Amino acid sequence: MRTLAMILAGGRGSRLGVLSDKRAKPAVPFAGKYRIIDFPLSNCVNSGITTVGVLTQYRPRSLMDHIRNGAPWDLDRLNGGVYILSPYQGRKDSDWYANTADAIYQNLDFIHNHKPDYVLILAGDHVYKMDYSILINFHQDKQADVTVATLQVDPDEASRFGILQTSSDLRVTDFEEKPRQPKGTLASMGIYVFSRDALERALREDAEDGSSSHDFGHNIIPKMINNNYRVFAFPYGGYWVDVGTIQAYWEAHVDLLADNPTLDLLDREWVIHTRSEERPPVNIRTGATVNHSLITDGCVIEGSVEYSVLSPGVRVHRGAVVRYSIVMTDAVIEPEAVVDHSIVDKRVVVGRGAHIGYGTDFTENTEFNISTGISVVGKNTLIPPNLKVGRNVVIGSDLNDDHFNGDPIRGGQNVGVQTN
Repeated sequence: MRTLAMILAGGRGSRLGVLSDKRAKPAVPFAGKYRIIDFPLSNCVNSGITTVGVLTQYRPRSLMDHIRNGAPWDLDRLNGGVYILSPYQGRKDSDWYANTADAIYQNLDFIHNHKPDYVLILAGDHVYKMDYSILINFHQDKQADVTVATLQVDPDEASRFGILQTSSDLRVTDFEEKPRQPKGTLASMGIYVFSRDALERALREDAEDGSSSHDFGHNIIPKMINNNYRVFAFPYGGYWVDVGTIQAYWEAHVDLLADNPTLDLLDREWVIHTRSEERPPVNIRTGATVNHSLITDGCVIEGSVEYSVLSPGVRVHRGAVVRYSIVMTDAVIEPEAVVDHSIVDKRVVVGRGAHIGYGTDFTENTEFNISTGISVVGKNTLIPPNLKVGRNVVIGSDLNDDHFNGDPIRGGQNVGVQTN
């Protein structure tokens, strides 16, 4: 049976703030050497699915540069492989994808040309490992029109998800997207398997509905339940996280630093593939200390690093301290600087003696819902020497000395960030 995977990778990820200003959310770096989209791509290949469409929209260049011809995932094939599907202006003058279901609807010709028996629809911005063949076998056994992958969530988190009710045989009897008062805790993971004919029929019915927002969670799945399609819930019990907020993104990295992390990146039976550039080995110099951290190729460490994740080419100078932080590619932490409970994007320079994550002022950053002390510095920014940056602060991209007046930046503030 032939399965075609469609990865929805066009999201902006606005809750990630400056981390997604210059890249789509699925292209945001993760765990030092990966991008978020590496996880669904690797899951596809490891599950034996070798025809994959990646639907892009917002700032697709970094994502396209990363995927290219799909070689790192063994998707550079004559038959099948990976396809980048961008929105285009067609005969009906449609252009931007209106929503998740509309994105798939605009690519029905691509689906039809590949003639799959099943269409696996995935989000490109979740971190997890899943054998999709087990999900597809479940779908076959149930003779389902659509199967929704599900997991149990905390009651306090349920309103962020699509919440399902099922009968004893796991047939879905009710689905409500992001309810204010959830009826339960069985949540959709945003992963769907459709039988192709059912998908095409449901999308065409939805396209004719002038009141629809053309979204799988809000429209397609509830309509299919009401129209007596065979909709089933597949229970998933592994690690899965939507790294869609700054807090969730930071916490997912902290999870990786456990002695026995739930998401095992060392598992050679289920490799997460990525496109890696050639870098020299890590250089840990005399006097440096490194504890409970992930350090990737090309890093040079002369200072102290603890409970942190460093991407390729990071330089931590003598006397500098990095703790409980995520530091991305080619960032430089100059002598005597401190980076504490922070996320530092690519090519940032933290000047000599500067301190990111300073003090005990935990004033909430209401724009980005940060209250636990995490501060963020955007791509290519130069933090001046000796500047003190408080907690829950977000600093924009491409800033230099001219954007700072030398005064300490208090907790909860934003600098150089375009806010609503």
